[in-house]
Amino acid sequence: MKKKSTRIISTLIAVALGVLLILLFTLIGENSKGPLEDFLVKTGTYINDLDDEYVTKRNSKKRAKSMKWFEKYRTNLDSLKNPTKILVGAFDNNTEVSFQAVMNIEDSLQAQLPFISIYTAWGSHPEQRFPMQKAEAIYSLGSIPVLTWEPWLNEFDSEKHPELRSEDKRDFGGMKDVANGVYDFYLKRWARDAKIFNKPILVRFGHEMNDPYRYTWGPQNNTADEFVSAWQHVVDYFKQEGVTNIIWMWSPHIAYGYFNEYYPGDEYVDWVGIGALNYGKVAVWSDWWSFDEVYGKYYNDLTVFNKPIMLTEFGSLAVGGDRAIWYKDALSQLPSKYPLTKSVVFFHFDNDYTLTNKSLNWYFVNDSVVCDSITSSLQSWDK
Repeated sequence: MKKKSTRIISTLIAVALGVLLILLFTLIGENSKGPLEDFLVKTGTYINDLDDEYVTKRNSKKRAKSMKWFEKYRTNLDSLKNPTKILVGAFDNNTEVSFQAVMNIEDSLQAQLPFISIYTAWGSHPEQRFPMQKAEAIYSLGSIPVLTWEPWLNEFDSEKHPELRSEDKRDFGGMKDVANGVYDFYLKRWARDAKIFNKPILVRFGHEMNDPYRYTWGPQNNTADEFVSAWQHVVDYFKQEGVTNIIWMWSPHIAYGYFNEYYPGDEYVDWVGIGALNYGKVAVWSDWWSFDEVYGKYYNDLTVFNKPIMLTEFGSLAVGGDRAIWYKDALSQLPSKYPLTKSVVFFHFDNDYTLTNKSLNWYFVNDSVVCDSITSSLQSWDK
């Protein structure tokens, strides 16, 4: 009863502080920049921490005991760059309050997840800084964050940064600007916070840069050389700032090729990240593709880099086929057929509008047949 009462009181305090924080932001407006903004952001972080701390404390001891084998990766970057087994992870879109959604995946698969994936963008908003709160929460749970870092250049405040080109011209040649140091003001703060975090984190910067349709940092606005120069500048900048805890993940779109042209170089890349999603028959451009069709036919082109490969967004929809069989076929053959694949991160998104005008549901946590199929496949790796 005491624990329940404490939980209720903490929740009420969090709600009250939340209302107060919203009022402060509303009243202060643009005057909240600088130290005051830092204070308000920290206050907001504390409020969110009340719930995260509860979930973390409840799970951390249990997870730490079952994930003792993972400590060598959490404490040694060389081990993390050269894993000897396949490390499993997940992204879940319902993790704004806590990582309980990821814990639910673990319960359904009877397995702990060493990697927890999150997304963040470049920009001027407080939530576009280094995600310290989430990174700390993930690490406290015994896992390592995998962070997709998206350079949306139009997210920067033009009034605060008049040196930037106008928003309608900012994307064209934007990677050249990054390479030339135009956005170092942003990198400086992000690098400082990453250094303060001082624990291993995988950063997937500017993913799918070879896709000419999707992201503004793609070939419709930038040449391959400009992207490579931007990547190298970012990594060099972090090294110059003394940031040594980042594992850099280069992540092209598997279907658009030009891998060699977009590759920044062995000294700038630690992992290769590849999306492997089966959309089934949800649209005219998709079909029920096997894992070999989605990933296998490109695998040899990626092995030339001799880097560990992470399937950064791995999953199947249920439209057009049997996804329990799809997962089994994909996972069971992974160690023997695709030995450089050293991580699988499940894409667990229940309301995805990314590529279609209708909501797509990648969730499998409540599908016992799919969960059993995945569980048996994961367990077969140790046999």
